[in-house]
Order: sequence, then C-alpha cells, then structure tokens
Amino acid sequence: MVSILSSFESRLMKLENSIIPVHKQTENLQRLQENVEKTLSCLDHVISYYHVASDTEKIIREGPTGRLEEYLGSMAKIQKAVEYFQDNSPDSPELNKVKLLFERGKESLESEFRSLMTRHSKVVSPVLILDLISGDDELDVSEDVVLEHLPESVLQDVIRISRWLVEYGHNQDFMNVYYQIRSSQLDRSIKGLKEHFRKCSSSSGVPYSPAIPNKRKDTPTKKPVKRPGTIRKAQNLLKQYSQHGLDGKKGGSNLIPLEGHEHDFRVKHLPEALNDKHRLLAGRDDTLDVETDAYIHCVSAFVRLAQSEYQLLTDVIPEHHQKKTFDSLIQDALDGLILEGDNIVCAARKAIMRHDFPTVLTVFPILRHLKQTKPEFDQVLQGTAASTKNKLPSLITSMETIGAKALEDFADNIKNDPDKEYNMPKDGTVHELTSNAILFLQQLLDFQETAGAMLASQVLGDTYNIPLDPRETSSSATSHSSVVSRRLLSTYICKVLGNLQLNLLSKSKVYEDPALSAIFLHNNYNYILKSLEKSELIQLVAVTQKTAERSYREHIEQQIQTYQRSWVKVTDYITEKNLPVFQPGVKLRDKERQMIKERFKGFNDGLEELCKIQKAWAIPDTEQRDKIRQAQKNVVKETYGAFLHRYGGVPFTKNPEKYIKYRVEQVGDMIDRLFDTSA
Repeated sequence: MVSILSSFESRLMKLENSIIPVHKQTENLQRLQENVEKTLSCLDHVISYYHVASDTEKIIREGPTGRLEEYLGSMAKIQKAVEYFQDNSPDSPELNKVKLLFERGKESLESEFRSLMTRHSKVVSPVLILDLISGDDELDVSEDVVLEHLPESVLQDVIRISRWLVEYGHNQDFMNVYYQIRSSQLDRSIKGLKEHFRKCSSSSGVPYSPAIPNKRKDTPTKKPVKRPGTIRKAQNLLKQYSQHGLDGKKGGSNLIPLEGHEHDFRVKHLPEALNDKHRLLAGRDDTLDVETDAYIHCVSAFVRLAQSEYQLLTDVIPEHHQKKTFDSLIQDALDGLILEGDNIVCAARKAIMRHDFPTVLTVFPILRHLKQTKPEFDQVLQGTAASTKNKLPSLITSMETIGAKALEDFADNIKNDPDKEYNMPKDGTVHELTSNAILFLQQLLDFQETAGAMLASQVLGDTYNIPLDPRETSSSATSHSSVVSRRLLSTYICKVLGNLQLNLLSKSKVYEDPALSAIFLHNNYNYILKSLEKSELIQLVAVTQKTAERSYREHIEQQIQTYQRSWVKVTDYITEKNLPVFQPGVKLRDKERQMIKERFKGFNDGLEELCKIQKAWAIPDTEQRDKIRQAQKNVVKETYGAFLHRYGGVPFTKNPEKYIKYRVEQVGDMIDRLFDTSA
C-alpha cells in the first residue's frame, strides 16, 4: 500500500509539473486575448471619432428643424470627438474638421432658435389685452385670460436649445436674439392697442374682446370695459358751455351758464361759422379723451404683458441672466410709454402758456392711474437697473409739477384776466370766465386725491405737512394724507373763488349803468352758488370756509337791492312826497296841474325807458328772474295804483289819455316782460 501510494504521489507530482506550465501559459494567452480585445475596442472607439465628421455631417447640414432630438444627439457625438482630439491628438487635422462641424452645428441651433422665436412670436391682439387688463369683475367670467406667447411644443424646443447653448455652446448671443424678438413683440402689442383705440374712437365705448365667447352668448348687453381715466363727461360739459359763448359781436354773450336754466332765445341764432368752430373744438376734445384713455390702457397693458413676458423668460433664460435680459426686453416699450408721457407733459406745459387749462386736465387721470399702478410697476421692475426703475417715478414727478403749475397759473389767470370790455356780455349774463372757472373746479372733483397731492408736493410745500406718529399704521397714514389733500384742495378752491369774485367786481365797473352791473354780479354769484350746490364743491368749500354758502346768498341779495334802486327814479315821480294836498272840489291852479302832468309824464317816460333797456338784459335762472320781476312789480304796481287812484280822477288836463297811458295791470305786464328779448 505504501508503495502504491508513493507511486501515485509521484505520478501526481509529474502531472502537476507538466500541467502548471500549461495552465500558466493558458492564463497568459487569455490575458493577451483580453488585451487584444480591449485594444480592438479602444481602436474602434478611437476610429469612431475619426468617422464622427462623416457620420454626422449630413444631419448637421440639414439642420435641426423637425428633428431636434436626433440633431442634439449628433452634436453630443461631435462634442466628444472634439474633446478626444484636443486631449490626445491636438495636431490632428480631424480636430479642425470636427471643430468646424461643431461650430456649424452650433450656428444652426442658434439659427433654429431665432427662427422658432421669430415664426411663433405673435403680437397680442388688442381685444385680448383688454380682456387681460379689465379683470373678472368687469367681464363677469370665472376663467383667467391666459396669454400663450409660444405653442407648448415650440416652447419646449426653445428651452432645450437654450439650455444646450448655455451648457455646451458657451454662447450668450441667443439671449440678445431672445430679448430683441420679444421686445419687438411687446412694443408692437402696446402700439397695436393704442391704434385700436384710435380706430374705435368714433364708437361710444371700447369693444369687447371675443376671447371668451361661450360666456357671452347670454349677455349681449355687457357693459363696456371700464375706462379708468376718462374725462369725457367733463369735456362734454365744457363743449356745452363753449357752444353758448360769445355770439361774435363785441361784448355780446349767449352763455347758458347752468344746467336747468332756460335757454336764451338768441342761442338759436348762432352764426354757422361759430357752430363749425365748436364742431372743431368738440372733435379736439374727443381726440384728447381717446388719447388719454389709450395711454392709460397702454400703461396697464405694459404691466400685464411685462409680467407675462417675465414668466416666459424664466423658462428660457438661465437664472443669473434673467434680470438683465428682462431689463433689455422691456426697454423699448417702457421708453415709448415714458416718451409719450413726456410729450403729454410738454403739451400740458404749452397749454398752460396759452391758458388752455381744460387741456391740462388730461394729466390728472393719467397721473392718478400711474400712481395707482406704481406698486405693480415696482414689482415688475424688481431687479432691473436703477435707471429703469427711476423712469416712472420721474414721469410722475414731472406730471405732479406741471399739474401744480397748472393749478397755480389757473388761479392767477382767474385773478388777473385782463379782458374787460371786449369780453363783457352786454346783457349782464354769466361771464365766460365764471363758467370756465366753475367747470374747471367741477372737473377737479374727480381727481381730489391727485390734485391735493399736487398742491401738497409743489404749491404749498410743507405748510400743511402735519407729522405722523411713526407708530401709526399705514392705513392711518393714508387716511391722514387723504384729509390733508382734501383740506388743501378746499383751500385752493376757495382761493380760486375769491380771485373770481375780485375779478368779477372789477369787470362789473365796465358797465356804466349800476343796475346792469348789479344784474351782472347777481347772475355770476347765483351761477357760482347753484354750481357749488349741484356738485360736491359746496361740501369741499365748507371744509375750510363754513360760511361760503351764506356769504354768496348775501351777495346775491345785495345785488338785487342795488338793481331795485334803479326803479327809485321812476317811482319817485309818483310817491306822495313833495306833492301838494288837493282839496276835493277845489279848482286846481295852473302850477298844480302842471306838477301832476310832470309826474305822470316822468313816470311814463321812466317806465318805458327802463322796460326798453332792461328787456334786453338777461337773468338765465328762471326762479331768480321771476322773483326779481315779482318783487319789482309789487312795488311799482302798489305805488302807481295809489297815485292813479288819487289823481286819476282829478281834472288836471283836457287830454287825460295823454298822461294816464297805462292801467295798473298794463304796468305789471310790462315788468313781466323784463329780461326777455323774445317777449
């Protein structure tokens, strides 16, 4: 057994000695095989880089349109080939070939980016913009109006290209392309809205957008989009007054001073040329109104569209470039708005120079809207350059300055209006200056906060700037500001009314007849009082001048009394003073008969003269006219009746009809025809 086992062990050792070398040789061969395979694989990989140019050239040449995924895949291969040759064979001609191909591919992607943005970026229609800025309350619909600047598939392609260009292309030129294209569309959208307003200026309101037709089928009478800055009502009032202005004759006036007054007969006979003139003025006012509304809507449109543009931009532009790109994108549209605002300020400045103050009122609704929109503006422009952020505050300051100057110049113009003779109404009716002043003040009622802020910041400085406790809330500050603005505006209105009263007193001295002067002042004071009472002006005046209403009533009564004194010289003839006492049945002496004749004749002549003169005078207010007639009629009829009763039966003449020309009723009828040219 030992021999057998020893023999087996010997054989195993021999076998092992012969097998181990073979095994080692086999391992070496396997390793060599693996190395050969790896070498072949590496060679294949390297060789593939040499084939990248030829394999991808066709795809790159044809461009990415319609097959962006495949194209980006090819660009990835070219990018790897470039990196390989740069690391392993920088002097290889293949490197230049793939570099050129990569640059060409990158240019094609940039071109595709530009093409997609150009082809699919559309101007937002005016009706869609109006839907966007009007709000759900106006449209009475629950859906939000959504702007789709680019179709979803196109947007995804644009996003992929932009990300590739940033990550692999190391190129920011596409951002310039993006902001230039989107900036142009934004600017054109706002200009399109403005043009839309001009085309629709002949209609009564802004047309509705058909963007949500399914909700509007049952509401065909939907009210028009709110026009936040319209001053059409005020300007129509202005036209109403201006159409009844001077009749073309020196000193003549056909002004209908207050709504509710009877129309003067002569208004029906205005010359055709004057009507043509007022048609032109009316057209200009409508144009101003349309331009104002258009600008206000364009400001709101800019805010909404800029917000939408920023949302789109965040998907396309890398985060650290978004603010700068957005700043560049909005510049053209913003500069256009600011330029137009500056033009409005310039036009207002020129209007002030020619004392065309109603035109300056276009600044007020615009300024009010700019202030209301400023918080949204600031939010939209957050992160932009300081120069961009300061554009709107600078425009607001300019408008406040020019508005304050207009208010101050208007008050001075009312005080120093030089026209005395040429513009004075011969009939003593309301002066054009009065109607214009009241109309201007009435229009300020719609812009109390705006006008008050103008006065606070420019005209009166810090005179009324009452400091607030810093612990007070913002609502308290707002309330305080509102109270101060109202008080400042009240002070200003009282100043204008005071200047107007002084000017009217000065103008009234042009009349040689004190009675006509009194009628003139009466008409103007009455017009002012009625205008104040018919609007909120009386409450506003009462803020700083509690007795204004009573004061005007006293002035009116004083002028009526002054007018009534014009009849004293007529009634003096028939009063009992300085008349002798006649005994019944006693024959009159010649001197007494002559005295009675003179009294009758003096009364007749005075009555006829006053009726003839005062018939041409005007008291437009029916109530006041009837009141003055009745009061005068009562006095004259009573005095004349007593005189006629006493001396009508006295034989002072052979021709009594020569001296007793009028019965008491006839005298009353004559007085009833005062202040009426048509009677």
